[in-house]
Amino acid sequence: MLSDTYGRVATDLRVSLTDRCNLRCTYCMPEEGLRWLPRPELLTDDEIVRLVTVAVRELGVTEVRFTGGEPLLRPGLVSIVERCAALTPRPRLSLTSNGIGLERVAPALRAAGLDRVNVSLDTLDPQTFRTLTRRDRHADVLRGLAAARVAGLDPVKVNAVLMPGVNDTEAPDLLEWAIRHGYELRFIEQMPLDPQHGWQRDTMITAEDILRSLATRFTLTPESAEARGAAPAERWTVDGGPHRVGVIASVTRPFCRTCDRTRLTADGQVRTCLFAREESDLRGALRGGADDAELAERWRTAMHGKKAGSGLDDPSFLQPQRPMSAIGG
Repeated sequence: MLSDTYGRVATDLRVSLTDRCNLRCTYCMPEEGLRWLPRPELLTDDEIVRLVTVAVRELGVTEVRFTGGEPLLRPGLVSIVERCAALTPRPRLSLTSNGIGLERVAPALRAAGLDRVNVSLDTLDPQTFRTLTRRDRHADVLRGLAAARVAGLDPVKVNAVLMPGVNDTEAPDLLEWAIRHGYELRFIEQMPLDPQHGWQRDTMITAEDILRSLATRFTLTPESAEARGAAPAERWTVDGGPHRVGVIASVTRPFCRTCDRTRLTADGQVRTCLFAREESDLRGALRGGADDAELAERWRTAMHGKKAGSGLDDPSFLQPQRPMSAIGG
């Protein structure tokens, strides 16, 4: 079990498969990209599967989410999913992607055992998409989303970040579109995880901003705290249901006290929090010959020291030294 001193137990594992990405979203990385991790520093497919196995069999993890960077860029992705789906007990498996390439691989991922996907899409306008991502791939994302639904990767969730002066008026249109296509929409507050440190608290689009915008077109009814559980998204039923919309307000409405996550970076570091400035190395122990029991104990020790909160509400907050693409979202 991965418990900490505040009584929280981590059962949800986020695994970054690569720090590379084929988009250049303005809130994530600079136009020229980043210096990618050297290949020898990345966990191999076998190492990823072994650490997931330790997490599931030794530490009580029940859900595994594959992230990046862009996880579809990982050549061994389908095999990794298939091997993790074969574990006993069998974890629930999901993937967070930008959707580019999903049209091609969605059937294979479903056959391998992937349960569902989250796809990032911040706008319905191709030109705005080009402005935000610096790439002309809007149509590819839409085709990827449609392919995920056809493949049965349900529920297909769409993640959207609203940026001031760019797409901040699109919340109602995005929700109307998501309902029409049968996707579950999640708005995510922009977080201070960009390497260029362009995030500004006083100009970001907040959860309250989003909800006010949605209320101009929809009637939203909040779900209970019991229904939310440890999920990061606060959810509302739309116009009496059955459709729902969520808002992940990591900055203005932090949910640290119910957090049930542990994170593994693409180079084998345990992170207790998305905003942590410290990491614990598992790759070194793994490659040094540690057995599963030692790896599990190192992981327990790392998570036991998890802080009470992210520190975002502290004026002295400092961004993590590594950007979102390296950490895994």
